[in-house]
Amino acid sequence: MQPLSAPFPAARFRRLKRTAALRNLTQETTLSPADFIWPVFVMEGKDAEDPIPSMPGVSRLTPDRIVQAAKEAQALGIPAICLFPYTEQELKTEDCAMAWDPDNLVNRTIRAIKNAVPEIAVMTDVALDPYNVNGHDGFVVDGEILNDESVEALVKMSLAQAEAGADILGPSDMMDGRIGAMRQALEAEGHRHVTILSYAAKYASAFYGPFRDAVGASARLVGDKKTYQMNPGNSDEALRLIARDLSEGADMIMVKPGMPYLDICRRAKDTFGAPTFAYQVSGEYAMIEAAAQNGWLDREAVMLESLTAFKRAGCDGILTYFAIDAARALAS
Repeated sequence: MQPLSAPFPAARFRRLKRTAALRNLTQETTLSPADFIWPVFVMEGKDAEDPIPSMPGVSRLTPDRIVQAAKEAQALGIPAICLFPYTEQELKTEDCAMAWDPDNLVNRTIRAIKNAVPEIAVMTDVALDPYNVNGHDGFVVDGEILNDESVEALVKMSLAQAEAGADILGPSDMMDGRIGAMRQALEAEGHRHVTILSYAAKYASAFYGPFRDAVGASARLVGDKKTYQMNPGNSDEALRLIARDLSEGADMIMVKPGMPYLDICRRAKDTFGAPTFAYQVSGEYAMIEAAAQNGWLDREAVMLESLTAFKRAGCDGILTYFAIDAARALAS
């Protein structure tokens, strides 16, 4: 081969790509099991599971199996597990009173996990949709989702979960003022140590469908959630919502969904520097699983690449249904 006629640039970027050792040494963004919160679905019963067709590989689990799952997660280095209840339709009501029942499914499961695996952090969902006959995150009267009355209910729900031993409360409802009301009530009732991970920038997304199947909220949803969740076309609004929630007492913030909103993750982290999380939601998970099952994608490679993208975009952690499989892959 003839030598180049002009001097080659001194910087050859391929030098640092030559071997796996060099690539690992210079990798800017790394992923570990400590980055994951594992969302799990809990149902009534004993020693049973119920596969969710729209989320291949994910099942609803009874509390005893959730405890075993928490033990596995902790052993793999996953620091937190997040509980979402499946409520039978006949148990849902207009007043959503089961949401703050001290002995409801979630609160019993919190106690069981903390008794068996005290080291793992238990996160909960704070919203009325699992208990609401209308499928909404707040009370519905004459077609309107009421804000202030819903916040009062969410405060009662938060206190019940804190009493049960929850480490992290995840308000996903998007009602105005709920973070301040929750924080004030937690302080007043002696739960100063309880952390709030606010779904501060939660979009009215089409990516939530499989999740609503998983918690049984799809069949009776009346209308949509656009009057309280964010418009997907908005970005500056997300920063205003995050600023408000932090000022009201949120300890951490979340962007939901995840990959379609990596720009929001980046803006949030750069602007506030607060612990920032993203939720790789059910629709994102289902798309990857479906493509992998059809042989169109390398499942493990895409799983890890997608999770790394969140870290690269500024996230401190990710809620992901891939948590267990990703932790195993990273360990190997």
